[in-house]
Amino acid sequence: MNKRNVLIEANALAALQRESVLIVDCRFALADPGKGERDFLEAHVPGAVYASLDRDLSDLSIKGMGRHPLPSVTAFAQTLSRWGWRQGQRVVAYDDAGGALAAARLWWMLESVGIAASVLDGGWQAWKAAGLAVENGPATPRAATPVELHFDPARVVYYEELEVLRGNDSLLLDARAAPRFRGESEPLDRAAGHIPGARNRPFSQNLDANGYFKSSDTLRSEFAGVLGGHAPRDVVHMCGSGVTACHNLLAMEAAGLSGSRLFAPSWSGWVSDPSRPVATGD
Repeated sequence: MNKRNVLIEANALAALQRESVLIVDCRFALADPGKGERDFLEAHVPGAVYASLDRDLSDLSIKGMGRHPLPSVTAFAQTLSRWGWRQGQRVVAYDDAGGALAAARLWWMLESVGIAASVLDGGWQAWKAAGLAVENGPATPRAATPVELHFDPARVVYYEELEVLRGNDSLLLDARAAPRFRGESEPLDRAAGHIPGARNRPFSQNLDANGYFKSSDTLRSEFAGVLGGHAPRDVVHMCGSGVTACHNLLAMEAAGLSGSRLFAPSWSGWVSDPSRPVATGD
């Protein structure tokens, strides 16, 4: 494993004993929510199970908390049980978007309940480029085992706490693309722009030209420039719906900058109330 154990290379994953790891395929397309599962059935990493961002990593019945509200800890425990996860087993997540949809989201959810997890660096493309074996068809059924989880609420921020944090020395870091942050375009949400006082660090800047995470040293240097002296514990991440924000959380962890948190409702939740302020520009 590399980059402080939160990322793993394809050949290293292939070398792990099958029983020691649960591999989760998180491929997903916002414009076609069923595409990821169809792609999984066509080909996937051997032994993997499939996680749908909408069905398994979110609770879309929750209103006012953004487009991808976090599921309850009970629901997440049931999902892990259905996948056949066992106590002490490491989880490795991958997608085909450099970890952004939604492998980093699963990584963050797992870390928040105390389960060791990694993201496949380079994702599905890296696995194929390494010439490693693939499977097709549904996931192999696994025996469900009871799972009990304890979520760390200190890892997540909601509206009331965010208002307090915005009034002190905290830094709100937005992972969306720069045109959305500046309010020049908004393809998904009610209003364009950003939360006043936020800074922009597009998640895509965490990856090199080949779709792999940049080195730990490079990430640390780049985030130091964005953080402007803020300690990691004073950083709160957001994006459109609390998904790609986890990519910045993962990148900071890979850089050794631990302790930042997630504003789970993110921009889609923020603008669900028209009375909340909106800024545009840089």
